[in-house]
Amino acid sequence: VQLQASGGGLVQAGGSLILSCAASGSGFTLHVMAWYRQASNKQRELVASITRSGTTNYVDSVKGRFTISRPNAKNTVYLRMNALKPDDTATYYCKADRLYTNLTYWGQGTQVTVSS
Repeated sequence: VQLQASGGGLVQAGGSLILSCAASGSGFTLHVMAWYRQASNKQRELVASITRSGTTNYVDSVKGRFTISRPNAKNTVYLRMNALKPDDTATYYCKADRLYTNLTYWGQGTQVTVSS
């Protein structure tokens, strides 16, 4: 299973971006898909997650601004980011857990930079 993330970029504060992460391969089903981020000199943190059944979870700092989605519970996950703030600047990584296993996969990361 490989995860390919895309959609990062440079945006002004208050702007929006949509990140996407697609899983490729065959013979697998993914359970939880999530977005993490890591800013310079900070630990990686969970931003948002979504299960196959559509249950979502967000870190408090993005609630009301970010939306995670996973159309038809397939192997692609999106993160719509609105009202971006300079504090959202980080490298964003997607992560996926394979159903019925302990296997976890990470994407390569996509940079989001928010200018003030």
